[in-house]
Amino acid sequence: MRTSKQTALRIGLFGIGLDTYWPQFAGLEQRLKGYLNRVEDKLKRPGVQVVNLGLVDTPEKALAAGHKFRQADVDLIFLHVTTYALSSTVLPVVRRAKVPVIILNLQPAAAIDYAAFNKIGDRTRMTGEWLAYCASCPVPEIANVFNRARIAFHQVTGMLDNDPACWREVDEWVEAARVAYAMEHNRMGVMGHYYCGMLDIYSDLTQQCAFFGGHVEIIEVDELAALRKQVAKARVAERVKYFHKVFDVQPDCLRSELERAARTSVALDRLAEEHKLGSLAYFYSGTGNASNEDTITSIILGTSLLTGRGIPVAGEMEIKNVQAMKILDCFGAGGSFTEYYAMDFNDDIVLMGHDGPGHIRIAQGKTKVRPLQVYHGKVGRGLSVEMSVKHGPVTLLSVVQTVDGRVKLLVAEGRSEPGPILEIGNTNSRYRFSIGARKFVENWNAHGPAHHCAVGVGHIAAKLEKLGRLLGMEVARVC
Repeated sequence: MRTSKQTALRIGLFGIGLDTYWPQFAGLEQRLKGYLNRVEDKLKRPGVQVVNLGLVDTPEKALAAGHKFRQADVDLIFLHVTTYALSSTVLPVVRRAKVPVIILNLQPAAAIDYAAFNKIGDRTRMTGEWLAYCASCPVPEIANVFNRARIAFHQVTGMLDNDPACWREVDEWVEAARVAYAMEHNRMGVMGHYYCGMLDIYSDLTQQCAFFGGHVEIIEVDELAALRKQVAKARVAERVKYFHKVFDVQPDCLRSELERAARTSVALDRLAEEHKLGSLAYFYSGTGNASNEDTITSIILGTSLLTGRGIPVAGEMEIKNVQAMKILDCFGAGGSFTEYYAMDFNDDIVLMGHDGPGHIRIAQGKTKVRPLQVYHGKVGRGLSVEMSVKHGPVTLLSVVQTVDGRVKLLVAEGRSEPGPILEIGNTNSRYRFSIGARKFVENWNAHGPAHHCAVGVGHIAAKLEKLGRLLGMEVARVC
């Protein structure tokens, strides 16, 4: 069993064959085992443990393999179809293991060398050679049985070697499984209450746990305020110095405001550590409680630092959106809180941004820190961050709560482009979409998402689609 320190994704791997073949065709079994070992080598990578059970060639071995995969607590199974095999050597493995399965339909080469094959002369040897290329043969049989057994399966078809497209798809499945594992073990903090009246962001926490796994830790703002009072002056000075290193602190930022934000930032780190948080959604006014108001109105720099180091923070208690931010961050794409607020019809651009935390690791240049005299629509004033997402390809993700009590992923790919933005102390970016600004907005809205979403760098829609399939979740792609 895995302990809390053993956080590697575990991938199960097995090949299939037919035991009747081995005495008939000399060398075939060893050859197929060699193929399987090459697949294992390609699946190995940091943070991934491969559990290779070798060739399964009888129903008895299949049943034992299913038990072994359950004992090993694998998260995903790759079934390498090496030659023709009976479906009775497959079903017991996957049925018992009860985890998603990817069928690898891989030939050892692009084609059989027909001339060399026909010159072999010995038809027994010829049949053995033919069987070494028969990966495709049993796949329909396996698919038929999986469908009748109501077992979801996915396929990758290609070549064992010299097939970048095939192995890129395998890599995407591994990456999607790694993110599913991360979400399963994530601890999401929920602090404060919803922004009153934003009906679209009210979320079913049980539903989120049911679809993504993880744990929801309910946190009191009072705890953060209490931790803040314990921060020593030396730690405050250190954090102010760090702010100047990480951010582009503007000259009109008062030292007193930087110290106020630094104290809260140090307390936030302590809060995240004590609760082992992997993400946090919050909103609070603190009206009538000076300590709580002081805490919440100085939180933006600290939450931006947390977001930049892989603990995404969403304001306005946007629970669904912090899930989206966490997913993008686990894929290495960042994941910054955003919403669209205006359109530039002259340039066919959608303007997107938000107040509060920004993902400083995916900023175009250094994130600016600016003072605000008022937090629009919120209590207080203080320091805020201003940034644009790196210019280039981006992916938008929204976690959507549907009318039928399910969760789905809404995805769009676009580009962050240079150009004028609103310099108002918020995150702000200009996005172009292949279907145009008008059609993007209409198509996105048609799925009924909340008005917030997450944005990350790079085009990763294919990975998100695979994540959705692993989680049994609909994925709608707008562009």
